Amino acid sequence: MAIARPVRALALAVLFILIFCFYNIFQPSDGAHDASSLKTKADFHGTFERDPNLDPTGEPPGKLVRTSDDYAPGKAGTARIPATLLALVRNEELAGMLQSMEDLERTWNHKFNYPWTFFNDVPFTAEFKRKTSAATKAECRYEVIPKEHWEKPSWINDDLFAESVKILEENDIQYAGMMSYHQMCRWNSGLFYKHPALADIQYYWRVEPKVHFFCDVDYDVFRYMQDHNKTYGFTISLYDAPQSIPTLWPETTKFLAEHPEYLHENRAEGWLTDRVRRPVHNEMANGYSTCHFWTNFEIADMNFWRSPVYEEYFNHLDRAGGFFYERWGDAPVHSIALGLFEDKNKIHWFRDIGYQHIPFFNCPNSPKCRGCEAGRLTDGEQWLRKEDCRPNWFKYAHMD
Repeated sequence: MAIARPVRALALAVLFILIFCFYNIFQPSDGAHDASSLKTKADFHGTFERDPNLDPTGEPPGKLVRTSDDYAPGKAGTARIPATLLALVRNEELAGMLQSMEDLERTWNHKFNYPWTFFNDVPFTAEFKRKTSAATKAECRYEVIPKEHWEKPSWINDDLFAESVKILEENDIQYAGMMSYHQMCRWNSGLFYKHPALADIQYYWRVEPKVHFFCDVDYDVFRYMQDHNKTYGFTISLYDAPQSIPTLWPETTKFLAEHPEYLHENRAEGWLTDRVRRPVHNEMANGYSTCHFWTNFEIADMNFWRSPVYEEYFNHLDRAGGFFYERWGDAPVHSIALGLFEDKNKIHWFRDIGYQHIPFFNCPNSPKCRGCEAGRLTDGEQWLRKEDCRPNWFKYAHMD
């Protein structure tokens, strides 16, 4: 039976409206974007590439230093270089810290016995010291952060901070109103390496509570960094929430306008400024892709942070106030500095170190790994896969 002409017209009108709605929801616009745009297809123009961790993974090429009697605990360990495992942790996070220590001692540090250095803004309890020192044969050091390194700086206005928190919370930025979180981000960005306890230390491996390590690592990673002239090592690279850092890149460009000579000729600037894969992120962050190394895992040479270039950059950011008026984290700050001021060939992906910080993984395909599914990025919702910025790092830098 034929469909009446008015009914056909109505059906076509409904179809047109549906197509128009879907186009406006899922396609990028030429105008300004808000937070809702981040949840649409407008903000992901990439593909879910095959994860390189599905390929067999071995140790990095080149000279590797193995364990020996010279890595014995205490003064007998003459092979160790000036390096430490470093943790910023509270007394109440003891159980999570012990979990992380157990994993890292089992997979790596029981062979090399590098010291653990624990930092807190208050003194550690006797229980914390007793239980952490029992979890390793290596030396444990317990340090209190100086008040002048931790407290909110004098130039931060309390009223402006309170108003800024409201804006951040309206944009669903996590920890926006937690002063200690802002303090932590600032300390991790530009103050931790100034602590007197680290004065004679060059390299560190940052370890947080409640993380997991899955793979046996049979070489001294600090010697690898030193022998191969590496500045920084990472496992995971992600996108940040652009609403948390809207003025970080504009402040960076102000600094670069004053110091163009600080830009490294072999920098990874494309990784920082890409606008193709996540265009809404780039727009909302005012030119910054928001790509960063996830700094809950980092193995690094503190000489880079101690350099005049980084010191000037951090001081510029610090005076701008974004650690408090926004939620600038140490991850984007460290990553921008590395991407602009360091040779990208001195940045290393530790693909052979199996690692998890909820909800993301670095899971190599290696017989040395247990409890980690090769190639898994997350055990959360599949949409989290678009948060992976490693494809852009591989595109603009390298896979080494």
